[in-house]
Amino acid sequence: MISHVLPTYNRAPVAFERGEGAWAIATDGTRYLDLGAGIAVNVLGHANPELVAALTEQAGRIWHVSNLYQIPQQERLADLLVEKTFADTAFFTNSGTEAAELAIKMVRRYWHDAGQPDRIEILTFEGAFHGRSTGAIAAAGSEKMTAGFGPLMPGFRTLPWGDIEALKAAITDRTAAVLLEPIQGEGGIRPLPDADLREIRALCDQTGALLVLDEVQCGMGRTGRLFAHEYAGITPDIMMVAKGIGGGFPLGAVLATEKAAKPMIAGTHGSTYGGNPLACAVGSRVMEIVADDAFLAEVNRKSALFRQKLEGLVAAHPQVFEGVRGQGLMLGLKCRVAPADLVKAGYARQILTVPAADNTLRLLPPLNISDEDIAEAVSRLDKAAADLNA
Repeated sequence: MISHVLPTYNRAPVAFERGEGAWAIATDGTRYLDLGAGIAVNVLGHANPELVAALTEQAGRIWHVSNLYQIPQQERLADLLVEKTFADTAFFTNSGTEAAELAIKMVRRYWHDAGQPDRIEILTFEGAFHGRSTGAIAAAGSEKMTAGFGPLMPGFRTLPWGDIEALKAAITDRTAAVLLEPIQGEGGIRPLPDADLREIRALCDQTGALLVLDEVQCGMGRTGRLFAHEYAGITPDIMMVAKGIGGGFPLGAVLATEKAAKPMIAGTHGSTYGGNPLACAVGSRVMEIVADDAFLAEVNRKSALFRQKLEGLVAAHPQVFEGVRGQGLMLGLKCRVAPADLVKAGYARQILTVPAADNTLRLLPPLNISDEDIAEAVSRLDKAAADLNA
């Protein structure tokens, strides 16, 4: 008999009732060190007092009014995002998937209003993950996500990951956009080199194609910069944001330049819940904390500490691990064993991690994780690896 919750996930046999910082406490009282952070969502940890206060204060005022009216909390968050990024405008969603849908629509509408309605092809890269909607899976193009869900939305072409020569051959003055993650998350913590990002930006400029970046997982301070593309010194035309921006409250956004967003006039897009007062009150507090230079400097310091300890872990267990990759606190352990086996071994050592493609284990802790918790995390990973060796 089918479960009352649609069984689209192979869920671990553990449930959590509360959390404290980097720790999640199960219903039986067991404490787990959480290196998944809800898949890069809880950037300030569980039950962060400042986010709880922001949510509670707003909850005592007004929860929802819809986008038929002005929403001061939404305008405040949009102001912060525009101030800190390339963007001139923002549209708020509930998730990264919804952000992907709007980004695709914005590209198509841009060329429609430019008098080139047939200019629809969006170039994407193998290993990408842009969400689970029909448009997002068509963009990613992988058999795992698309099998059985056809016919797929047309207009996407998937290129080999990181193959700039393939991109040069594919991009023309008829290309609508290039869509990519600066660091692939689901694809296995695979960073695109800064030089490649700069070349992609130049190719888009030469052909007129829009550059769309998906920073749903690698954004919001995760890499030690507010957004990962900043390392390359480039800016996109459109960017998708979600996960960490709400610190655990459902929130996403599409950021865009005025040029890219201009065709999106009244009636071209909408959302019932997107940008509601609760989400934006929390999102504004997240932005105030995470966008601070001193906070980001701490992310980089902790990243260096964590990575150093992980390199030692790899050296101690060469049968289990192959290497460390990633940037900031978006790190991956390339494994010689199935990552799912290491995740399972971690449960026995009360540590939570996230598997990914390319035989990689994702480590996505809260950005404010303590040095002591970093040391404890590596100790528990060491024991889990030893268990597998045994």
